[in-house]
Amino acid sequence: MMKKLRVTVDGKVYEVTVEILDEGVESGALPVAAHLAPAPVAAPVAPPAPALPATAPAAVAGAIKSPLAGKVMSVEVKPGQEVKEGQQVMTLEAMKMNTYVYAPKAGRVSTVQIKPGDAVEEGAVLMVIA
Repeated sequence: MMKKLRVTVDGKVYEVTVEILDEGVESGALPVAAHLAPAPVAAPVAPPAPALPATAPAAVAGAIKSPLAGKVMSVEVKPGQEVKEGQQVMTLEAMKMNTYVYAPKAGRVSTVQIKPGDAVEEGAVLMVIA
């Protein structure tokens, strides 16, 4: 028997289909559903609209893209700040490991499109160096 369930993890709502393999009662034990109250069903939650573009247009030179999906832990630069090639500009965390993001070229930071605590996808534009 297949059963459709809604699961919320870290504020994200997922709809999953679960296959129930055995609904029989073993040696006098009650089936799970017999001793649990039904959970209230909440209205579907619409995902929040992204505040910033997820990818850089091909024409944007100097765009620094996220090397992986993760959480922004820190941003070490601000718009207008001069950076050197290879200078650390931010830190991402994924799977409890920090990944440092470095400036690919020297220049001035024109935009910073993320802030600490933001979740980013792989390939998302983090900032632009002009």
